[in-house]
Amino acid sequence: MDEYNALDHVLTALADPTRRAILARLATSDARVTDIAAPFSISLNSVSKHIRILERAQLVRRRKQGREHMLALNPAPMDAASRWLDEQRALWAWRLDELDKILKEPKP
Repeated sequence: MDEYNALDHVLTALADPTRRAILARLATSDARVTDIAAPFSISLNSVSKHIRILERAQLVRRRKQGREHMLALNPAPMDAASRWLDEQRALWAWRLDELDKILKEPKP
């Protein structure tokens, strides 16, 4: 997956409050899919769809432990997204500073 496609998946995954809540839960410890689904007032099937989106973004890793599916947080894609956001912030800060200088120049 190329860098921008991966970034698209991460930003899409982070855009939803249910998926952010799942990531917050996994930040404390690995968990079974059924434990992740328990606090939500949506079906297990709906939670599974959210988990698949998180997996596609590589924010969550799944492993089978007997009959159980265990999920673990993978923060690396968030780090990559954060770096991209920092780069964009720096670029736009520079551009806006340059525009500010132009606008403050004395008019002939």
